[in-house]
Amino acid sequence: MGKPASRVLVQRVVAFLFIASSVNGGAMAISICNIESSKMNLCLPAVSGKSPTQPTEQCCAVVSGAKLSCLCSYKNLLPAFGINPKYALALPKKCGLETPPQCRGS
Repeated sequence: MGKPASRVLVQRVVAFLFIASSVNGGAMAISICNIESSKMNLCLPAVSGKSPTQPTEQCCAVVSGAKLSCLCSYKNLLPAFGINPKYALALPKKCGLETPPQCRGS
């Protein structure tokens, strides 16, 4: 029973570091799923709010370099950071990429 709880804790710590470094303008850049955390803010307008924008070319460049199956493992943590998982999971398709099977669905 300790292993699943430990995994959730590790995911939350990584997500916190990811968001903290993005908020601080990349002062503490880390790499998550092959994305430098300071570059994730390029996609924020496309994954948050009631009417997200279309992803920019810069956002799609970030998404195309990501290990998407890795990012999908964090989808349950996204709402805590103002990111709508539905919009985030739609990014690959909007950027002309294939969405990994584990990212599909609700």
